[in-house]
Amino acid sequence: MATSNELHESGRRFGPPASASGWHVAWGVLLIVSGVLAMVMPGVAAFATALLFAWLLVIGGVSELAYAIHTRSQQGFGWKLASGILTLVLGLVIVFAPLAGVASLALLVGAFFFAGGITRTVLAFKLRPASGWGWVLADGLFSIVIAGLIAIGWPASSIAFIGLLAGFWLIWTGLWRILLRA
Repeated sequence: MATSNELHESGRRFGPPASASGWHVAWGVLLIVSGVLAMVMPGVAAFATALLFAWLLVIGGVSELAYAIHTRSQQGFGWKLASGILTLVLGLVIVFAPLAGVASLALLVGAFFFAGGITRTVLAFKLRPASGWGWVLADGLFSIVIAGLIAIGWPASSIAFIGLLAGFWLIWTGLWRILLRA
């Protein structure tokens, strides 16, 4: 049975050196602990997620503005400038009104679930009668139900939803990091 650390034909090893495995496990455990904390305190996790997203938008907006100014002699300067301003303003709005950012993120995730659910449901019927088409249908319908629940509870459930989603994501990311090293 081959392991991820065995030699390849070229003489190079697959995977990280053995000493890195401990760091992967430690990182995985830290992610799992962070995920559990996020699920215990979904409000804190939701606001942290919104603020992280906001600062990424601010940095992206500043970068877009710098690029627009740097390429002002090229075609499309006005569109590049408008895009940078819009991205920067959106980021600043979320920084100064993080509750609106959390609600917006919940609505965006809900729309993503709905669109993905519709797409997978249509795909399932196109795959029918192939083996496993029912799993695709179940996934699509489950996504639509989640989107409906988000819409019904929006905006009141936004904080809990985003916080729990962040917690689930951190836990699963930590688990796969640990299991990948096993």
